[in-house]
Amino acid sequence: MKKSVFAVSGMKCGHCKITVENALKTVSGVVSADANLADADVTVEYDDSLVSPSQLKEAVDNSGRFELNL
Repeated sequence: MKKSVFAVSGMKCGHCKITVENALKTVSGVVSADANLADADVTVEYDDSLVSPSQLKEAVDNSGRFELNL
């Protein structure tokens, strides 16, 4: 398992936080996702043999007006 923190732009409210977390949790291999509005980032625990950071970025970027920065 790997745990990484990624900056996320576009999060402005609690609904945004939930949307980003849910987008990541739907990706196979993601164990947990915890977005932080104050820090504008998300901590993701994932199996790096099943999912890559670029796949995480794609999930967040496709979830709305958010962008995960690698």
